[in-house]
Amino acid sequence: MTAGRPVPRPATERSAGSRRALAAGLLRGCRPRQWSKNALVFAAPATAGLLTTPRGLLQTLVAFAAFCLAASGAYLLNDAADVEADRRHPRKRTRPVAAGIVPVRVAVAAGLALIAAAPVLALAVGHWRLSMVVVGYLALTFAYTYRLKREVVVDLVAVAGCHVIRAYAGAVAVDVPVTSWFLVVVSLGSLQVVVGKREAELRNREAGDTRRTLVVYTPSYLAGLRAMASGAMIVTYCMWALQVHADTWYAASIVPFVLIVLRHNLLVDAGAGEEPETLALTDRPLQVFTGLLILLLGVAIYAQ
Repeated sequence: MTAGRPVPRPATERSAGSRRALAAGLLRGCRPRQWSKNALVFAAPATAGLLTTPRGLLQTLVAFAAFCLAASGAYLLNDAADVEADRRHPRKRTRPVAAGIVPVRVAVAAGLALIAAAPVLALAVGHWRLSMVVVGYLALTFAYTYRLKREVVVDLVAVAGCHVIRAYAGAVAVDVPVTSWFLVVVSLGSLQVVVGKREAELRNREAGDTRRTLVVYTPSYLAGLRAMASGAMIVTYCMWALQVHADTWYAASIVPFVLIVLRHNLLVDAGAGEEPETLALTDRPLQVFTGLLILLLGVAIYAQ
């Protein structure tokens, strides 16, 4: 051995290191932080009071896992499709596929495998209707990835629709009917979050941003649309709590619900709504208001 010359690592060691880097890259490409969006599947079972039953909890967890698989597969395919555009973006270029950590072919193969596993998981527990809902979610996701995300206004509705499908899947998983009140509140809430995300992206737009719709949207348009969705959602929730249930606990839940909506609007105005899942995990007032809402609704539902 020559003094000062580094000793090369064995080929097997280098190969193991590459496999670990690839595995870590694939996991990061699955975006596990965004799995929190799939918690919407718990909404309908919770309001129906079925999360305390073994079957209800199991079916809901299966739905949650199926949507995590489906969403992660879709993220990998999306990153593979947008790899060149992402490499020109100041932040997105660090994504595993754009950074070259995960080859495009591997991302596509892994994405397809996860997507195929999602409806199969639902079928494995004998729930074909849930499997069909997962397939519908994937169809809308594909349409968004390859076409709809370039269409102004339609892109907002498409993303909001993915959230609504998640919430609907929870009802299908435990075989409970979905009320019009539930769908309206979820739809308006999803639209508010999606519009807030676009508004924050527009406010924080960086050189090299490749999202085409941001060229057309204006801050005033998005702010007005967000205000419309927020107002309609608050009115709908109040009518549901006061007229449909007419219960003290449901009425009390209006307070934290309104606080959540107002807090989210404040954060978006400050330019912090670009990653809604991050807000839910980091903003303490939002967490407190959400916890209080869950507590009051839990008492209202399970005290009956």
